[in-house]
Amino acid sequence: MLATGAAGGYGTYSNIKGAYNSGTALGAVAAGEGATAVLALVLLGLTMLGQSSPAVVRAGLWALPAAASAMSAVAAPDGPRTVIYAITPLGMSVSAEGMAFLARRIVVHVDGRDAEAEAKAASVVQALAYHRARAANHPDAKIRKRSDRASWRLARKVGTADTTLGARLLDVQRERITTGADVALGDMFAITATLVTPTRDAVTAAVTPALPPVPEPGAGEGPVTGGCDGEGTQVNDPPTGPEGEGVTPPVTPVTLDEVAAIAGVSTPLIGEPLTDEQIVVVLRFLRYSADPPLSYRQTAAAFRESGFTGGEARIRGAWATLMAQEESPR
Repeated sequence: MLATGAAGGYGTYSNIKGAYNSGTALGAVAAGEGATAVLALVLLGLTMLGQSSPAVVRAGLWALPAAASAMSAVAAPDGPRTVIYAITPLGMSVSAEGMAFLARRIVVHVDGRDAEAEAKAASVVQALAYHRARAANHPDAKIRKRSDRASWRLARKVGTADTTLGARLLDVQRERITTGADVALGDMFAITATLVTPTRDAVTAAVTPALPPVPEPGAGEGPVTGGCDGEGTQVNDPPTGPEGEGVTPPVTPVTLDEVAAIAGVSTPLIGEPLTDEQIVVVLRFLRYSADPPLSYRQTAAAFRESGFTGGEARIRGAWATLMAQEESPR
């Protein structure tokens, strides 16, 4: 690159010296290639320091050689040599841009950050925020309309050439694909067991102590409709139907509040942000609200229809946690 720049400067000096004296040719080379070399060193130093280069430096890398190119083209004696004289000074611009580009890539590889891309991204985001604010609050309708259109044009540039943003987006997509594959394989190979939702009556019966048996009625006594426990409290027989059959008490399903209380979390509310534990509670409640239990897609659809809030990635993660809890030994 240095050799190319030096050859371009020497060629420009020789071309202009043929039409003017050596002093004029030396001044033209200093103003064109010399100033370009200074700007190239500035650009290279800023890049190695991890800083963005000003726009005037990038513009000067091409404006100064372009001026030298026009000067050489005017000094050419004929048409064919006009093209050659005009192209010669551009060697310095190519050398300077090449050195800066290579230095920039080395800094990005070593430090993991691109100062030039970060500066452009910050400029775009700042302009976008300004235009969105002006489009929403400016008193002039025409200015609001222009800012609204400008903000949409700027939105296309957000994240352009941002390697860090691209890597983070790829990590998010990998996580989503992994979770989706796990859920899909779980739906395909899981063995669905018919589970019965525990009721409040069953829980009450499990924790209530049994009453002692009622003694058989003595001879000659009428039918007994009740008895007394050990403390003398009257205990009535279960109610009977028209034909003497027992009446089955109504089954009371478990509520979401009870499921949340068992899990040790606060009751999930519709329309409010939920924690991961609350999402697991809601999914468990919805999954076992039917017999047989709902699948992932049915449970997720019921989650949305019920009005609860939660991203797709969080729902999939909570479902994986729920499946792991079901498969773990009780």
